[in-house]
Amino acid sequence: MTSTDHTPRPTVRKAVFPVGGMGTRFLPATKAIPKEMLPIVDKPLIQYAVEEAYAAGIREMIFVTGRHKRAIEDHFDTAFELEHALELAQKEDLLSLVQAIKPDDMQCVYIRQSRPLGLGHAVLCAEPLIGQEPFAVVLADDLMVGSTPILAQMVEAYEQVKASILAVQDVPREHTKRYGIVDVAGKTNQLTEILAMVEKPMPALAPSTLAVAGRYILDSAVFDAIRNQPVGAGGELQLTDGIAALMATQRVYAYRYEGQRYDCGQQAGFLAATVDLALQRADIAPDFMAHLRAVLAR
Repeated sequence: MTSTDHTPRPTVRKAVFPVGGMGTRFLPATKAIPKEMLPIVDKPLIQYAVEEAYAAGIREMIFVTGRHKRAIEDHFDTAFELEHALELAQKEDLLSLVQAIKPDDMQCVYIRQSRPLGLGHAVLCAEPLIGQEPFAVVLADDLMVGSTPILAQMVEAYEQVKASILAVQDVPREHTKRYGIVDVAGKTNQLTEILAMVEKPMPALAPSTLAVAGRYILDSAVFDAIRNQPVGAGGELQLTDGIAALMATQRVYAYRYEGQRYDCGQQAGFLAATVDLALQRADIAPDFMAHLRAVLAR
């Protein structure tokens, strides 16, 4: 009689944030400041991403950084002098705001990506800290907002299938050449098995208009899949190539999330996020809306 392993697979406890990129699209601002520290209203992009992971129940945040990303570590560290000054000034609201950046039960770990060798390589750098567990990958460039945080939606979906999941969204067909596109054989379920992935196909050749967004939940087997891929253009290891290879041995699912994605890796998306999130702030919206109306009336 063969024995069956009924040990439950672990849930998602760790998230990887690849933050080693140079941010050249936002030069000169990113010459000395990591692009992930650029603020949408008054909160840096990386904090939105970490808060989303925390809301999904994840407590270990793994940052894959580069040599110029020290500001990210400082942001999630304790600022004793600032907190002391706010306490003396009795600015309790601001003190609470600063202290809430890193809750006591959240762990931040930093690992250096020695050279920018692609997103796949950045994820591979986190392997010693992940081990055999499933894990999330969060791209801070993609600011994603939903009534239920997008990563929380995906963790719930993972609990159903216990398999790798990619966030996807419909894009105009003429934009397929900007994204990784998944083939789901025309199925429209919110959670659908992926049959194939194509990187940046021309519109006429795209198998669908479902584009991969910047949220992933991956099985740890993806590390070997990435490692065994040939180096691509520019000497980089691509995460999509690793996931495509993983599909040969495991199911991988597309998840149509409910919410809004802002591509903050580009100026237009960054500005759109700034406007939309500012208008959601009761303390800012009235004056800001008045200014927008005045601009549109010119």
